[in-house]
Amino acid sequence: MSVELAQGREQAQVRPGPVLTVENLSVVYETDRPVHAVKNASFQLGRGEILGLAGESGCGKTTLAYAINRLHQAPARIASGQVTFHDQDGEDIELLTLEDEKLRRFRWTKLSMVFQGAMNALNPVRTIGSQLDDALRAHDRSLGKQARRTRCAGVLQRVGVDPERLGSYPHELSGGMRQRVMIAMAMLLEPQVMIMDEPTTALDVVVQRDILREIVRLKEELNFAVIFITHDLPLLLEISDRIAVMLRGEIIELDKAETLYRSAVHPYTRKLLASFPSLSGDRGAFIRSGEYDSFEEQP
Repeated sequence: MSVELAQGREQAQVRPGPVLTVENLSVVYETDRPVHAVKNASFQLGRGEILGLAGESGCGKTTLAYAINRLHQAPARIASGQVTFHDQDGEDIELLTLEDEKLRRFRWTKLSMVFQGAMNALNPVRTIGSQLDDALRAHDRSLGKQARRTRCAGVLQRVGVDPERLGSYPHELSGGMRQRVMIAMAMLLEPQVMIMDEPTTALDVVVQRDILREIVRLKEELNFAVIFITHDLPLLLEISDRIAVMLRGEIIELDKAETLYRSAVHPYTRKLLASFPSLSGDRGAFIRSGEYDSFEEQP
């Protein structure tokens, strides 16, 4: 991600209003006994917003994300609803009606996704650079070889990975570095929306903290919006602007993070909050401000 591109993003005219609107989206798994995995999900995603999507395993979070990006496969079927992407150039794009080629061009350039378990998704027999280069060649054929390499080096540097690692293989990187590479790949073409599905689940808490701080920093620098999916509600309270809580395929509560924390309405949300007690002090300061308490005992 070149300096010129980043400056261009900052200088671009930002379209007011939401960047994504999901209305009454329903997804059914057509098995012997059909499963209604997502039921009439509706929400709007603001530009530059982090929207948390929380809920227990199996509640439909990932199914909803796949349906938005039209990555669902049989037996999953979108039964009803509408997904509208509000491009910053003024065009409204109806994602559920896009033809295959237009959908291929849309993905990664407008909306990208960091998949669950993504740090293990890299090809083990190809270098990091070649895999980033593949994504660029598939979506932006105007760039020459040197321009692509410069872009790949820039995006690695932006997520805190030494550009020299372009020549490394995945097994030569730590788990946290592989996760950073996957985030770099998702932001390679500067999309306006990034969906992150459990991007820090397999990482230890220190690396998780660093990744979360990077996500918040990059979002503020580039003004992309994030749908952050996890079952860890306290984590979402730390980084999200708003949070949607899912239960059995439905969004049962959607509000500002602070409002949800202080006065959740739905009993399920209150139970989720009660199930994650704080070990010490106030949560969240180390993410939002970059400050955290020293391990040394204070006098």
